[in-house]
Amino acid sequence: MIKEGILLVDKPKDKTSFYLVHVLRKITGVRKIGHAGTLDPLATGVMVMLIGSNYTKKTPLLIGHSKGYETTLLLGKVSDTYDIQGIVTEVSSKIPTLEDIQAALTNFQGKISQIPPMFSAKKIDGHKLCDLARKGIVVERKPVELEVSTKVISYDYPYLKLSIECSSGTYVRSIAHDLGLLLKTGALVYELTRIRSGPFNLNECTPLEEINPENISNLLRIT
Repeated sequence: MIKEGILLVDKPKDKTSFYLVHVLRKITGVRKIGHAGTLDPLATGVMVMLIGSNYTKKTPLLIGHSKGYETTLLLGKVSDTYDIQGIVTEVSSKIPTLEDIQAALTNFQGKISQIPPMFSAKKIDGHKLCDLARKGIVVERKPVELEVSTKVISYDYPYLKLSIECSSGTYVRSIAHDLGLLLKTGALVYELTRIRSGPFNLNECTPLEEINPENISNLLRIT
């Protein structure tokens, strides 16, 4: 039985990236398992799982790839986490037009500067920002230069669905928050799906609940 390789998983909603590692350790019996980029618990979609030490060593080669997302934003509200799972506050009943939104989205095309959110796994001085945020500690974060392409898929107030292609390290939640500021309505991420990670697409992924000891060997990609 093959026990090493790349496994493409469609992450279920409300599960952490580490939860996938935990489940796959049970299924494979392999202790050394990693991934090429986390997803928030809220998010679903492409998780590139690396099974076995020969593949976890390849993490640096895979983790910097560009990503593709589809996200639904909820306008008129904000939260401390920039998504629906945080402490939500209603801030505005203003209804922006599609033209207002298209104009604001010009700020999220090409090279942009983005400040990572406090509720993120990014580390500063060895501390995860999310751990500090849960203690009520806010620290200064330096802007990061990124490249993005953002398009409207649909708009039915208060829901705005976007397609986002972006460089590694982009926080979709921060795009939502910053867009809400520009529109003067507030906005947060209501739903989020990663549809692409580097060369790997969502239609190539297997839902976690469909992976078992009998089929895992056939799902592993050997490179």
